[in-house]
Amino acid sequence: MDVLRQNKRLTDEDQKRYYRQVIEPSFIQEQPSLILFAFFLNDELIGYGGLTNLNWEHKRAEISYLLKTERSSEVDTQRYTHDFGAFLTLMKHIAFQELGIHRLFTETYDIRPVHIRVLEENGFRFEGRMYDHVSINGRYVDSLLHGCLEE
Repeated sequence: MDVLRQNKRLTDEDQKRYYRQVIEPSFIQEQPSLILFAFFLNDELIGYGGLTNLNWEHKRAEISYLLKTERSSEVDTQRYTHDFGAFLTLMKHIAFQELGIHRLFTETYDIRPVHIRVLEENGFRFEGRMYDHVSINGRYVDSLLHGCLEE
């Protein structure tokens, strides 16, 4: 929960409502505001993510990435680096080659050094810091902005 931009756990009903009201209608939209993908390993759902806050006029999108809790620990840096790096490679291909997006961006709390390293190793450049942007467990932390332009 500390790394998500939400203030409460989502219930199954919250997830179903979001799917019905936001995700499902996007399937028939020519220019949806988000495009999400499910990620499987050996037929097991391990996460989802994709392109959110899509702005088709300005050809930009935000990266969204969420893994099962047991896979998302940055303590296992090798697995996390592999999973997140593969995801970023896929998103860059889809965004730049398939959709004609010009710019991808992310916002990451400054408590995730491995996540930030993987972003930067995959072509995302540090663009700015929002100081004391969020409070996590009673402590203010910065948000870091990264961006990647089509090559």
